[in-house]
Amino acid sequence: MNEPAKEKAPGESRTFPCDSCGGDLVFHIGAQSLRCPFCGAVKELAEDPETAVEEQDFKAMLERLAEFRKQGDGEKEAEDFKEIRCEDCGATVRFQGTLTSKDCSYCGSPLQIEDAHQAVHRVPVDGVVPFQIDRRTAARNLRRWIKSRWFAPTEFTKRGSRGKFDGIYLPYWTFDSMTDTSYSGQRGDHYWTTQGSGKKKRRVRHTRWRTVSGRFQQFFDDVIVVAASGLPLKRVRALEPWPLDRCIPFDRGLLSGFLARTYDIELEPGFATARDKIKQALEIETRRRIGGDVQRISSMNTAHAAVTFKHLLLPLWMMAYRFKGKTFQVVVNAATGEVQGDRPWSWIKIALASVAGSILLAWIYYFVR
Repeated sequence: MNEPAKEKAPGESRTFPCDSCGGDLVFHIGAQSLRCPFCGAVKELAEDPETAVEEQDFKAMLERLAEFRKQGDGEKEAEDFKEIRCEDCGATVRFQGTLTSKDCSYCGSPLQIEDAHQAVHRVPVDGVVPFQIDRRTAARNLRRWIKSRWFAPTEFTKRGSRGKFDGIYLPYWTFDSMTDTSYSGQRGDHYWTTQGSGKKKRRVRHTRWRTVSGRFQQFFDDVIVVAASGLPLKRVRALEPWPLDRCIPFDRGLLSGFLARTYDIELEPGFATARDKIKQALEIETRRRIGGDVQRISSMNTAHAAVTFKHLLLPLWMMAYRFKGKTFQVVVNAATGEVQGDRPWSWIKIALASVAGSILLAWIYYFVR
């Protein structure tokens, strides 16, 4: 006999009802399909082999967004999406149907469910990398990570290994750009001379400089930029690289059972970050083209053309908890299993280890001398 579906609060949407019992379907990671947690029924996500995640015109989207702002367009991207903002850290998450967590996955603070509202117009999501790593595997990877943390407080090792993971989709921009760079600079080639004689004889290095200039084109594909602020960027960036080859066209069914963080770094500032990353790569290439042992770059001017972008959602398992009034976060790349996180330090353990080390050194010195 099928178990009855859970009751829903007034106004909550049931976007993916089970055909058998009417319960809410959720995305099942192992099967990569929608599954009913009440009766076990499975619904495959529709896949069109002819569709692909398409690049979007950057300039055209900026013009479109400017027009929306000018007209005050309140168009909804999808009527069954809702958003809720954490008052502590400012994170805004998007969800469908029933909110799966009452705590913020980014800072651990309680969410005011009654403040949820309909999602306003945003740049549409182009693609999603579905969850590949399930909660059990993520927890196993976390336990392995915790065991490798030296000098962590005992409470951390206990709470961390039993911590509650939230499945989160994090927003990213990716940018493609054809660059045309002209540069000028100096190439330095080292040479050696011998100075002095006898015991004062020595070799001295000199550098011969000559002026160089040039021009080259280079195409950049999928320069990735985190589109949300207030995150432990060092940790999140350490989760890269992402398997973007597994990205599929956006399907709302993939979000069932998960929260999706909305972007708060807009498209144009996102490209500014990508442009800085591209500039760093171009400086390396410019130095390579100047050649020699050392290089000086006098000028480097880059023009960007045929700029396109994608708005992607990438999967993470995230755990946030408070330890002595401070928030710590652990993130797991839900496509590769990579773990990154912050942890507290046990100064007692550090002090004991320091004392033990001093005793060991004294013992070695006593028996070796």
